[in-house]
Amino acid sequence: MKLQRSLDVWKMGVVNYLDALKLQEKLLLYRKTDRIPDTLLSLQHPPTYTVGKRRTDHNLLVPEAELKTVGAELHFTQRGGDVTFHGPHQAILYPIISLRGIKCGARKYVEGLESTMIELASIYGVRAHAGGKDHTGVWVGDRKIGAIGVKITSGITSHGLAFNIDPDMNFYKNIVPCGIADKGVTSLKMEASMELPGDEVIQEQLVRCFAKTFSFSSLEWKKDGLILLDDGDVK
Repeated sequence: MKLQRSLDVWKMGVVNYLDALKLQEKLLLYRKTDRIPDTLLSLQHPPTYTVGKRRTDHNLLVPEAELKTVGAELHFTQRGGDVTFHGPHQAILYPIISLRGIKCGARKYVEGLESTMIELASIYGVRAHAGGKDHTGVWVGDRKIGAIGVKITSGITSHGLAFNIDPDMNFYKNIVPCGIADKGVTSLKMEASMELPGDEVIQEQLVRCFAKTFSFSSLEWKKDGLILLDDGDVK
């Protein structure tokens, strides 16, 4: 008999990076104590640069003050990976799931995130591929279309993936994306030979690709997200 796994999906729209980070931290604690099921946040961020736990500041090409003049924030995080950009028209998934529950190790989990984005690209006729152990993420030729940066705490995941639908590519000029100087960055809009639907449609497709990859049998959609009350309860 096939094990039935349900995934709660929060459709959150555009969320400030720090708000999303605090939410992940709280949900991580709830998932560790089984107060919530496996949960997936589907959202976008305002223009934001993030640096991973290795603190590769040298891959920021302009001073922080200059980033502010173009309307972008800068945040230092505890995820894996190098410096990256998040912004409008980029689909972001933050899974808060138990790897033990889906019988998945860290490497297999990252490969699953790559497979999720590869499958989404294929829906639009784009042949994407994983970068291998040296270049984590998803690529079209030598151009990166999807980035991965994860954190695993006591077997529970946070942070996740970012897939470029049609972001403003000018923002990438301020960084060495993912610390890789000799390769480019691309988007689904730039690579697909067909007209794209709206971001919400593509983000829902990305969620379904994720669920398929990790064998979740049903999705519970939370259009407005769950409400985290001040007293710490989840409603």
